[in-house]
Amino acid sequence: MTGLAVVTGASSGIGREYARRLAAQGTDLIAVGRRQERLDDFTSEFPEVRVQTVVADLSTPEGIHEVIAAVGDQEVSLLVNNAGVAHYKAFIELPEEQAAELVGVKVLAPTLLTRAIAPGMVRRGTGQIVNVAGMIAFSGPASLEQVGLRRAVYASTLAYTLALSQTLHAELSPNGVRVQALLPGVVATEFHERQGMDLSAAPRMSAADVVTASLRGFDLGETVTAPGVERADLLQEVFTADLAAFGGQSPELASRYRS
Repeated sequence: MTGLAVVTGASSGIGREYARRLAAQGTDLIAVGRRQERLDDFTSEFPEVRVQTVVADLSTPEGIHEVIAAVGDQEVSLLVNNAGVAHYKAFIELPEEQAAELVGVKVLAPTLLTRAIAPGMVRRGTGQIVNVAGMIAFSGPASLEQVGLRRAVYASTLAYTLALSQTLHAELSPNGVRVQALLPGVVATEFHERQGMDLSAAPRMSAADVVTASLRGFDLGETVTAPGVERADLLQEVFTADLAAFGGQSPELASRYRS
């Protein structure tokens, strides 16, 4: 891929792997992260491509608009909304500032960055957008015993990312812009360690495999790419059931609610 890519959360994990993969292909980058030293290390690793670094806190409107200003009127061919934060806590124990950070990073930031960049893609008739969520987006119906962790806000932000990606793909694909929701499971990155969780003994996918799945998912025409799900028909069953429920509504009150 050539052109210009914007990658958030580029200082570690999936974002860093995505940036490396793109740089190796000769793609110029706007690399967004919270740690300047990590971004500088990446820049020195790929001197043959143009890398514009942006240090920004995407949990804040100010940080989001710093990135939008850095992009300006540059023609972006790929946007990877990857920045993330976990904060696994019981809902009533989750501090207000952490709840706001989750919503800022995983809901507001990808929404506003996409809103700023997508119009140019539509005008040019081409572009790709990757929204990194996770398989936890499907965990809403699960009991606490099944998932083992209290993470209502985190799971909800990923479900938002999934719905945004699917509905946005339907809107933008007629104009040549493709949108992908990328839903990995547990990945071997610093993500959980930063939350004080030791998952070193748990089976984990590599960030490299996640990025490989994402790029291959575009080749396969997928809107939802789940790197660890072998049976793609399971995903289609979920989406078919969603549409069946959506189409099964009526203006009449359902009989189970009538006294």
